[in-house]
Amino acid sequence: MSAATDHAFMARALALARRGLYSTDPNPRVGCVLARGEVTLGEGWHERAGSPHAEIHALQQAGAAARGATAYITLEPCCYHGRTPPCSAALIAAGVARVVVAMEDPNPLVAGQGLQALRTAGIEVSTGVLGAQAEQLNPGFVKRMRTGLPWVRVKLAQSLDGRTAMASGESQWITGPSARADVQRLRARSSAILTGIDTVLADDPALTVRLDDLPVPRQPLRVILDSRLRMPPTARLLDLPGATRILTGSHDGARAVALQRERVAVMVLPLAGERLDLAAALRHLGELGMNEIQVEAGATLNGALLAAGLVDELVLYLAPHLMGDGARGLFHLPGLARMEQRVGLTIRDVRAVGSDWRITAVPRTSQ
Repeated sequence: MSAATDHAFMARALALARRGLYSTDPNPRVGCVLARGEVTLGEGWHERAGSPHAEIHALQQAGAAARGATAYITLEPCCYHGRTPPCSAALIAAGVARVVVAMEDPNPLVAGQGLQALRTAGIEVSTGVLGAQAEQLNPGFVKRMRTGLPWVRVKLAQSLDGRTAMASGESQWITGPSARADVQRLRARSSAILTGIDTVLADDPALTVRLDDLPVPRQPLRVILDSRLRMPPTARLLDLPGATRILTGSHDGARAVALQRERVAVMVLPLAGERLDLAAALRHLGELGMNEIQVEAGATLNGALLAAGLVDELVLYLAPHLMGDGARGLFHLPGLARMEQRVGLTIRDVRAVGSDWRITAVPRTSQ
């Protein structure tokens, strides 16, 4: 099979995998194409956790024609029995002759064992076709499996002069409707939306996904960092659809009980000084199976995460207006006195979103 054909079918498998962008969490987004020569025999993608994997959908569509075919899969097929049977065994039973995989599964339960099972069964295996693109599709899953930590995306909206709110705190709306809809799509792909208690007290946000043109199979977990447990029992996010988890350093049981709801949990975590240990908070979220965390917070929490080296990606919406030097900024980063102390960023993408611009960047230490 030519390299061009392998690339073409893997590109199709990646396009299929993207259909699960909003629904597979905490599982990875995976696509599969079964082909013989230039002819497609079956296609599939993982639709949601607990449902059949991409390979099973493609095998069912191909039927008996799968024997002797090539399977193009964006992630190494699993080799253990979880909520669904192992896909490596299904491919072997179907009699496929060749399997092309974009990337090995970083899950320690798989980690090359699925590929080895295929090779042991006499199936030809190729890896690394469009591997970088496959990894970009699942940044949170890959990072969590490798490090135990979720992928942290900080969402920001600012005026052209770098301001996020007026001095009074007024911030609605900095960006236009297209940018705000784009933020909702980022929320929808996230495992959790994280903010600090100061934002809750100031804005009483909902932190839910609200998109008319996008089916919402689930609401991301709402995570509030609240070191002294100042959360008011009347906060509206406590009673909205979806679950809320309050991370605190306070052992005040009475206040915790006052916040209890059916889908509200209060978890006590270690403090670092007077504030929550941010690394411990992210480890906790990783243990819960959170892949991608979207941070929507104020300058203090944004700055603390950035200074601690815990930010993987920044998505900045830039609005074409000026708010003045008395308005609030993006990050609280005390102690930066010299140019050499600047926080370096690498811009990965710039594009127009309605009347605004969206800039995607990564801290240079994260590359």
